[in-house]
Amino acid sequence: MATRRYLVSGLVQGVSFRAATRQRARELHVDGHARNLADGRVEVIACGGDAALAQLESFLWRGPPHARVERVEMEAVDIQVPAGFGIS
Repeated sequence: MATRRYLVSGLVQGVSFRAATRQRARELHVDGHARNLADGRVEVIACGGDAALAQLESFLWRGPPHARVERVEMEAVDIQVPAGFGIS
């Protein structure tokens, strides 16, 4: 299991990005959370297998229909993530 932090930029707030990310993460059995940042980005912390995280990252580049993703930054992090996937 790996844990990664993604910072998603573009039109990603107010377009159901976090809810769609939670749905996709749950389908992939990925734990973590998504939250809006004050600067307009969405932060996603995700913990799962490499294949599942690759699929989640692919989704983050697309987002839900009304999102317009411009950039996804990723870094590996060493933090404990509770089970499940939440949004805040």
